[in-house]
Amino acid sequence: MSRAADSTAPAGLEFDAERLQRYLRQALPELAGPMRLARIGGGQSNPTFFVDFDNRALVLRKQPPGELLPSAHAVDREYCVLRALAGTDVPVPRTVLYCDDRAVVGTPFYVMDKLEGRVLSNYALPGIAPAERHVYYFAMAETLARLHAVDLAAVGLTDYGRPGNFFQRQIARWTRQWEASRTREDANIERLIAWLPANLPPGDQTTIAHGDFRFGNLMFHPTEPRVIAVLDWELSTLGHPLADVAYNCMAWHTGADEFEGMQGIDLAAEGIPTQAEYIAHYQQAGGCAEPVTNFHLAFSLFRFAVILEGIAARAKSGSAAAADAVQVGAQAAGFARRAVALID
Repeated sequence: MSRAADSTAPAGLEFDAERLQRYLRQALPELAGPMRLARIGGGQSNPTFFVDFDNRALVLRKQPPGELLPSAHAVDREYCVLRALAGTDVPVPRTVLYCDDRAVVGTPFYVMDKLEGRVLSNYALPGIAPAERHVYYFAMAETLARLHAVDLAAVGLTDYGRPGNFFQRQIARWTRQWEASRTREDANIERLIAWLPANLPPGDQTTIAHGDFRFGNLMFHPTEPRVIAVLDWELSTLGHPLADVAYNCMAWHTGADEFEGMQGIDLAAEGIPTQAEYIAHYQQAGGCAEPVTNFHLAFSLFRFAVILEGIAARAKSGSAAAADAVQVGAQAAGFARRAVALID
C-alpha cells in the first residue's frame, strides 16, 4: 500500500484528502508517516483541520465551500497578518505555507504549526479557580494592548486596510452585508443602520484590529495564565482599536445562552473583573486611552448580529461551516435587540 493511501480523514469531507496529502508531501518533503486529518469543531468561519504526521503537527485553515459574500473568508489576509506579526510580542502560530490552487482542497488555504494549549471560550471560566480568573482576563487585556501598539510600518502592514473613518466605513460595509445576507426583516437592525452613522464619536486612531478578539480565539499556556497564541484572524484589518475593545466587552452585555455572556453572574463572587476594571487594565497596559461608549458597544453588537445573519444565510444555502449554524444564526435578532437597548 502506498504511503498516500495510509491517510485517515473524517467522514463527509468536502475535498479529497489524498490530493491534499500529495500536495503537502511535495511541499514539505520531510513529512513522515501517514497523514491524519481531523476537523476542528465549534467554528462558524473558515473550516479548520488538524493535519498530523508522525513527525509534525499542523493546522489547516481554508475557505468554506460554496458562494461567499464579497471579501469574506479571506484566508490570504489571515496568512499575511500572521506572517507579519511573527516577529512582534503579539503571540501567533508560526505559518508554514499558503496555497491558492483550488484543485488541492477546493478553495485557497494555509497551513500553520499546531500549538499545545487551552482555549477557554466561556467567559465565566468554569475550569479556573475564582481567585485566579482575573489573571486570565488581564492577560487577555494585555495581549490586546500589545496588538494595538504594533508599529504598522515596522511589520509591513500599512496597506493592510484603509486608515481613517473606520466606523463610518464599517457601518456602510456591514449594512451592505446585511442586505446581501438577510433572511428576514428586523426593525432593530434598521434602527441601528440609521442611528450609528448619525452618532459617530470623535477620534480616528488606526491600529491593527483583530475583529474577533475574545476568549474563544485565544490559546493559553497548558498550565499558566499566559496567552501563547491569538487565533482566527479572518476579520482583521486596519481599524480603530476601540472596535476591538468594545467587541471584547460584549460578554458583559449578554447572557449565558448568548455565546456564554455574563449577565446575571455575580462578578465579584466569581473573581471576574467588571467591564470598567477590564478596560482600565487594557489602558494601563498601553492600550487606547479613549473611553468606550455605548456607540462602540452598540456598533459591536450590530456588527455581530450581521455576522450571525450571514451564518443563518449560509445554513439556509447549505454551505455553513458547522452543524449548529441554524441555531447560531438564529441569535442575530437577540444581539440587535441588545444594541438598540443601549441607544434608547
